[in-house]
Amino acid sequence: MQNSTTSHPGGNTTDELIQYRRDVTDYRRRIRNRRLQVLGLYVTPVLLILSIFSCVAAKNVFWLGKNMPGAVEFAFFLTFVFLAASTALQFAVEFSKAFWKWEDKGTSVAKLRLDLELAEERRILEARRLTPSAVERQASYKERTPVEVERLRKESRYYRRVHFWMQWMLFFCSAGVTAVTAWYDPPQPGKGVLIALGFTITVITGAAGYFKPRERAFNLQQTADSIEQHVTALDLGIAPYVQGEALNLELFATTVESMRIEQRKREQQLDQPHQGQQEVI
Repeated sequence: MQNSTTSHPGGNTTDELIQYRRDVTDYRRRIRNRRLQVLGLYVTPVLLILSIFSCVAAKNVFWLGKNMPGAVEFAFFLTFVFLAASTALQFAVEFSKAFWKWEDKGTSVAKLRLDLELAEERRILEARRLTPSAVERQASYKERTPVEVERLRKESRYYRRVHFWMQWMLFFCSAGVTAVTAWYDPPQPGKGVLIALGFTITVITGAAGYFKPRERAFNLQQTADSIEQHVTALDLGIAPYVQGEALNLELFATTVESMRIEQRKREQQLDQPHQGQQEVI
């Protein structure tokens, strides 16, 4: 048993670091859930009171001295019953021991935030103590690269599809404008269709010019192809990865990170207005 532990120290280190990340993620999830619970405890009674006042105000403003329509009364009644039941259930779960107990019952969000900060601090301190060597981290980085390539390709395919459908909608709408104009002369019967088609063309053209799906797809595909080229070169041991393993991994990590930074810069340029892009370039 002792030999097995000493021969696989990296496995224990990995498990410990993974557990610290799980603890941090779990605290973040608990904070989100607790915020929703507290929000429900405060908001539901307020909505219940507002629904009562709304019913009274509607009666006095619209149906003073008359009977309120049955559909309106039924809608107010259902709203009141739902909010009252929700309020009673939440208060019972929160403050009574006889009901089902939800996670972090009675715990403040501030305490959970403090626990999260402490968990993150422990993770950072233990990561410094348990972090493997640079060569091992670079080798792990290389193994994660195919996932990054697949993510880039997936986003590129998404933007290509968006651009494809935008272009086809523009084609059909433009052809529809011409067809409706030629069919109706004068165009009064088809005026509504022409307005709808013109509106659609304007929206699609503006969206395509603002979001630039074609440029985004091209940049993502280009970055994915470049990273994949370097992965293949590293696996085959061809230029520029013709040195020792440690130097090759260091060069690979540096090159790929530079590509990712350049990709983020291109995305930021696409997010800026046209004038801002010219100033950045």
